[in-house]
Amino acid sequence: MMLEWKLAENMTRPKSNLVKVNMNYNICAPKLYQGRVESLVSRMMGFADMIQLTHLKIQQVISKVIPDGVYLDVDGLAEVDLGNGTSYNAKEALNMYFQTGSILGRSMTTEGDPNPGRIPIQELVKSDGGGKVNSLIQTYQYYLQMIRDVTGLNEARDGSVPNSDSLVGLQKLAAANSNTATKHILNSYLYLTVKTCENIVLRTSDSIEFALTEEALKNSISTWSVGQLADTSQIHMADFGIYFDLIPDEREKEQLEANIQAALSSGSINLEDAIDIRSINNLKLANQMIKLKRKKAAEAAQAAQQANIQAQAQANAQASEAAALAEVQKQQAILDTKLKFEKGKSGFEIERMRVESQIKRELMDLEFNYNLQLGEQKIIKEKQREQDIENRKDKRAKIVGTQQSAMIDQKKNDLLPIDFENQNEGGLEI
Repeated sequence: MMLEWKLAENMTRPKSNLVKVNMNYNICAPKLYQGRVESLVSRMMGFADMIQLTHLKIQQVISKVIPDGVYLDVDGLAEVDLGNGTSYNAKEALNMYFQTGSILGRSMTTEGDPNPGRIPIQELVKSDGGGKVNSLIQTYQYYLQMIRDVTGLNEARDGSVPNSDSLVGLQKLAAANSNTATKHILNSYLYLTVKTCENIVLRTSDSIEFALTEEALKNSISTWSVGQLADTSQIHMADFGIYFDLIPDEREKEQLEANIQAALSSGSINLEDAIDIRSINNLKLANQMIKLKRKKAAEAAQAAQQANIQAQAQANAQASEAAALAEVQKQQAILDTKLKFEKGKSGFEIERMRVESQIKRELMDLEFNYNLQLGEQKIIKEKQREQDIENRKDKRAKIVGTQQSAMIDQKKNDLLPIDFENQNEGGLEI
């Protein structure tokens, strides 16, 4: 219903774009097609009318349902003999049936013939319209399902009790599908909310430019608050940073947690980063934080790798230098060892020759002494031998003289021959 059609007054303009003018009303048409917006309510109206009509038919069928009755065979009751002389009439039989559910009957008549009324009371089951009611209930469920199909609001979304045999993943999938079907409504709500906030900010900023509204605001919210608003009168809309986002649902939180676990497993973020990311309620900012942390971690890993390469190269150079120095020291040590060995060897040889010469000298001295002593002994022996020779010569001469004088005496005295050998004491050799 249009109340009035005229030119709008006091319309707001963003500070960043003076050509653009904001409307006094915020309108959103998410599913505009060929100039018309198809409403969910219009799509549900036909099925809702059929549901109401089905409900009225169910009431009519239920109101016309006839209660169940019993069939009473009076002739069958007449054949029953209680045995106490009392009569078994229809009223007593019905009272016994309704109170206890038991009845009395006879299979044979008093004449002994088969009794066709042996069950005198039988329950009559009327056609109660149960099939019609069930059919109408199925029709009701059909139209209700059609409303769910055209709107996208299924059982997992409208709060109905899910089947106990349904899997949790299927329930979440059904709820996600329903959320997708009504996503345009949520987007429209977010759009209208943000646009309304922007219009409020612009009108608050414009109100400071007019003395009347400024004075009214001073009386309403104090002069200090109006002064704070005056500071924002020249700020562009982008500087306010007005945005509206929803807290992530369970499915989005699961996706975020899966991203966090993947980043943790790859070592892109640490536990402290994961705790900070989980505290962010904005899913987009949380994913951006994961990207930023991964980028910083990659840069840090690359820097650490470069540092490791440089440290490894420096370590290799130092190791090579140390190995070369060690080799030089080793060769120097080997040379020193060889020099010491040769020096020791020559010293040992000199000492050996000195000792050998000293031993030879001592041996020569000893030999000289021995030769000297042997010469002296030899001279003594020669002298002794010569003396002995001389002594023997003297003895022989004495013996010869004695023998000669004895032979002379023998010849003179004409004596027996003398044995000179026995008289020669000592057995001197001649």
